[in-house]
Amino acid sequence: MAIISTEAAGATRVRPRKSRTLLILNVVSVVAGLAIWWGLSLAGLQFPTPVEVVSAAWRMILDGTLVTDIGASLGRVLAGFALGSVAAVLAGFLMGWYTVARGLFEPWIQFFRTIPPLAMLPLVLVLMGIGESPKIFVIFLAAFLACVISTYQGVVNVDRTLINAARVLGADDGTIFARVVVPASTPFILVGMRVGLGSAWGTLVAAELLAAQAGLGHRMQSAQLYYDLPTIFVGIVTIGILGLIMDRLLMLAGNKLTAWQESR
Repeated sequence: MAIISTEAAGATRVRPRKSRTLLILNVVSVVAGLAIWWGLSLAGLQFPTPVEVVSAAWRMILDGTLVTDIGASLGRVLAGFALGSVAAVLAGFLMGWYTVARGLFEPWIQFFRTIPPLAMLPLVLVLMGIGESPKIFVIFLAAFLACVISTYQGVVNVDRTLINAARVLGADDGTIFARVVVPASTPFILVGMRVGLGSAWGTLVAAELLAAQAGLGHRMQSAQLYYDLPTIFVGIVTIGILGLIMDRLLMLAGNKLTAWQESR
């Protein structure tokens, strides 16, 4: 017990040191990236400087366009991503746990995984019109296809020893699924959700380029017509920041949900 306590204390001391190192490296990376950006803009590559982009962003904040675009794009992403993730987790659990579900669902999922969600957009626009439904649907499709296979693999890769041990202790299928399979699959699900989040943002921008009256993608397309590079960069940077924040929130949730693995 003393040896275990000493090892745990050592690991506790190492984590804050590692976190500080990563934070410092992150700051250095951001500063270096801004310096490279500034250098490229001064080298005659027609890049707007960071100051010009910040000025354009401030102007868009004052006239309300940036807030409106962020609200429109973020609402579409959250709706499509949430629906796609929930559907992917349910389908992945069914495929991994029930052979019949795997046989019925897997061929269609593999078929649609080879088709980019944006390739479905023209058909979706014809069937659903140009409202919010087609945009949310293609985002849902992108998030679903990115997450469902990861969830399925998580269920399939659960250590059979844990399942057999639970059965020996008298646990029924429902208890095994809830207490063994779901916790063991959580890391796979979170990885799939992070991949799905990136796919959702990429699909959103393309969907807004084709059919939208508001949103970051729509604003970037409008700015392209007038060769307004600062506004285009505002859209790119805003999408990157929003995506990074959402990704970090997923990582934080993952650390909380998988803390039992570290303690074990």
